[in-house]
Amino acid sequence: MTVRPVAAPILIAAALWAGGAAAQPAAAPPAWEKMGVQAYEPPKPAPAFALPALDGRTVRLEDQKGKALLLFFWATW
Repeated sequence: MTVRPVAAPILIAAALWAGGAAAQPAAAPPAWEKMGVQAYEPPKPAPAFALPALDGRTVRLEDQKGKALLLFFWATW
């Protein structure tokens, strides 16, 4: 494979630029705590549970896997 004389200096300059950019320290992150920002925690799977349906049968969460599900939990006290 032959490299054209014009392409070689461009490749060398690109390599030097990339190496220099990597050697520079990253900017300090902003003070997230002062802004009230909380770290993102990946979602966790829902715990396994079973609830009675209106018709008397038991509905288990794992039986609904792969389906769109909207849960309403409410209480009166």
